[in-house]
Amino acid sequence: MKKALFILFAAVSTVANAQNTVAKTATDVAPLLIGEKIPNSTLKSSDNAAVSLSELISKKKTVLVFYRGGWCPYCNLHLAALAEAEKQILDLGYQIVAVSPDSPENLKITAEKDKVKYTLLSDANGALIKEFGIAFEAPENYKSVINVHSNGMNTNLLPVPSVFVVNTNGDILFEYVSPDFKQRISAELLVSVLKTLK
Repeated sequence: MKKALFILFAAVSTVANAQNTVAKTATDVAPLLIGEKIPNSTLKSSDNAAVSLSELISKKKTVLVFYRGGWCPYCNLHLAALAEAEKQILDLGYQIVAVSPDSPENLKITAEKDKVKYTLLSDANGALIKEFGIAFEAPENYKSVINVHSNGMNTNLLPVPSVFVVNTNGDILFEYVSPDFKQRISAELLVSVLKTLK
């Protein structure tokens, strides 16, 4: 009985202290939960303009996607699938905003490559992924590629690929967080979720 209580307490403590920290591995992250409010942050657009996240989401319900970077083939497939489903998502009253550690210049390359018309934002220093509780220490073999693609602003952080659906107040209505970077929510399933939230 004592052991079970200790485990429960440890789990609660981990979640309570998770935000603004960096997990050791992808399976150790403790993301914000459904019902919680997302943090505000100022990110950079592909044109290097400052963008207030709370201002952006106050305009329209948002599908907020976190991806590892334009260098990741699984991320590119996911971004392209979202681009194909964008009209359906827009018709349901949502906008798509995708955030990565890539620098603004590298966002442009990704947008062209994956035929993305929705908003891509740069969290090159990793501040937002830490606040969301989805940042973890990148394995050694990823560090140089992260450094290059963030233009030296990030040398060791990766986000666990995640999708958060938020309302205009910034409340989380749904989330999909996958420590296995090869597993992403399909566009079809996401559209189904949005229909049930409507």
